[in-house]
Amino acid sequence: MTATTADVWLPFPAEEIDGLPDGPNYLFWNGGPDFPADPADCAYYVVPYMQGPEVAQRPLASMTSVQVVQTLSAGIDHVEPGLGLLPAGVRLCNAKGVHEASTAELTLALILASLRGFPGFVHGQDKEEWRSGFYPALADKSVLIVGYGSIGSAIEDRLAPFECARVARVARSARTTARGPVHTLDDLPALLPEADVVILSTPLNPSTQGLVGADFLAAMPDGALLVNVARGGVVDTKALLAELESGRLRAALDVTDPEPLPQGHPLWHAPNVLITPHVGGSTSAFEPRAKRLLAAQLTRFAAGEPVRNVVVTTG
Repeated sequence: MTATTADVWLPFPAEEIDGLPDGPNYLFWNGGPDFPADPADCAYYVVPYMQGPEVAQRPLASMTSVQVVQTLSAGIDHVEPGLGLLPAGVRLCNAKGVHEASTAELTLALILASLRGFPGFVHGQDKEEWRSGFYPALADKSVLIVGYGSIGSAIEDRLAPFECARVARVARSARTTARGPVHTLDDLPALLPEADVVILSTPLNPSTQGLVGADFLAAMPDGALLVNVARGGVVDTKALLAELESGRLRAALDVTDPEPLPQGHPLWHAPNVLITPHVGGSTSAFEPRAKRLLAAQLTRFAAGEPVRNVVVTTG
């Protein structure tokens, strides 16, 4: 089986994706109960978007010929536990370039809505109450971005017009950017006490699981805002609840642990929290960018060229 005659599983009908190369056998599967063909014949598997880890991993054990697994999300944590089922040499690619605009937009929306009191205004509108007053501005605030990859950088792009006092950056490894230095996680104890707004945009992996625990939160100053557009597991929910219920910190969360947040969970009604249901990438910007990514990746694959956005190769 060559790349040009291989089965390719897509979560969009092939006719809806402009620029796909001729040759591969394109099959549509978006997580339904029946596979479109024998998984053993699939060479390029595009994981259905936002269908959960059970769907993402369901065909992996039978994909004995797969060469590339492509997610349409920036995170790979929903696929990674199943990689041990795959043969050696399979490349796992993420969707770098697809979600930056949407996630950065939502990040700014969460910050502004939380600081300016929008949840209270919505409740006031429901009750026909005119809730005027003074509210915090983003201007003059110090912001810390934890997870300075392509999404973190896109968030800073959108922070630029808001006259922040400063933006500090943290990533896995230190480096210098045009906007300034990027610190490591080891520098967090020195950076957190100066941060009015802490934005989480880091991947979920062993080094970030539960990163935002009691000590992390205690280092944030009184009244600071925690914004999570990463993964729920980056935050210790119990520790966050304690800070919210004390009134010391505020939070704006697009992701939670557990997720979906079940009915009756105390986080729903904790004070000073704004929750959105993991919609960072779920906008009208998703499909055109996802389809452009797939056309570009599959053009390289069919031509025998290296695919991009490889984050893991099975061994």
